[in-house]
Amino acid sequence: MNTKSPSIRIFAFFISAMTLLSISRIFADTNDLTSRGTMAAAFGLAVPIGLAGLGGLWSERAGIVNIGLEGMMILGTFGAGWAGWQWGPWAGVLGAVTFGMLGALLFAIVTVSFGVDQIIAGTAINILGLGLAQFLAKLAFSNAPGGGQSQSPPVKGLLPSVTIDFIADPLNTLQQKGWFVISDLAGMFSGLFYHLSYLTILTVILFVLTGWTLWRTSFGLRLRSAGESPSAAETLGVNVIRYKYIAVIISGSLAGLAGAYLAIVGTNVYRGGQTAGRGYIGLATMIFGNWRPMGTGIGATVFGYIDTLQLRDNANIRGLVLFGALVLIALAFLGLRSGVRATSLAFLIIGSALVGGFLASTNMAPEVAQVAPYVTTLLVLATASQRLRPPATAGMAYRKGESH
Repeated sequence: MNTKSPSIRIFAFFISAMTLLSISRIFADTNDLTSRGTMAAAFGLAVPIGLAGLGGLWSERAGIVNIGLEGMMILGTFGAGWAGWQWGPWAGVLGAVTFGMLGALLFAIVTVSFGVDQIIAGTAINILGLGLAQFLAKLAFSNAPGGGQSQSPPVKGLLPSVTIDFIADPLNTLQQKGWFVISDLAGMFSGLFYHLSYLTILTVILFVLTGWTLWRTSFGLRLRSAGESPSAAETLGVNVIRYKYIAVIISGSLAGLAGAYLAIVGTNVYRGGQTAGRGYIGLATMIFGNWRPMGTGIGATVFGYIDTLQLRDNANIRGLVLFGALVLIALAFLGLRSGVRATSLAFLIIGSALVGGFLASTNMAPEVAQVAPYVTTLLVLATASQRLRPPATAGMAYRKGESH
């Protein structure tokens, strides 16, 4: 058996993480850290982050760095609130995807056709998306019943959700027993089948379809060749420009769908500022996942879980701090074994300080959980930087007939 195979590494990572989480739950004295409700909320909050990361994956696999995901997601939230208020939640989903695609089309025109620097163009899309959404919201919602200058009226109706009781309930009973690791695993899997929005199910399907399309079809091979070696692909008859356009527009549609989740499932209204930087965090999960769907999904779930604990009680925040400390210490020892001394020593010092804070305090400030996703973003990127392999021409402008 090849102990270095990706599946073995992923399984070892998963079991190690669950063990550290179980230790944190026991020492923080809370069963809610891995309860069905917590895990279901975590999977839900992972959806917009995962969709943004998946959008970035599509774009960068074709060689286009889409920093504008945040702006496209903002446009998606407005589209969802505007169309959902008038015609219902499914119309809101369609409106969100359409607005995200329009933002992506503009981004594709300036980057793919005119060769504008992708980082500058993406930043401009983020500013434009924010300003345009605010302007349109004032026009559309200021005089609407239940609306305002920065908020839409409620969406007409709710998207359906599903619970598979014969799986979720027995697992929830097992989780409540508080057994080491076993109860934590039961709580996690129970959350997978509890109050799942249809958009959550759609997101899982999109992750699977992305993996299959990009790595199992000739279309995916051509699209990835546009990001790895566009000049070579062009000599083989691949219309590189067209594939870059397709990838960026799919990227924008996924970002818009992420906005739909926030506006329709998350709050049932469009509200200014509700993306809260999730487009950027989505890009971080894509990098953490090494431009692969599975890794991106795992990263999004981690961030969704951290985000969920902001809504829970103080014992969960203490558990989060201890869990983060144990993860950092574990990464430090792994890094020391691999010879990465500077980063490992920094992780060891920070982890030890967090353990000290956990032991010294019984009342953690809520702000600890609020900043945790952003701190985790930096730590993830610092940890993952040694093994990353982005598409070869990601971020480089390409014109037909050029060779790199």
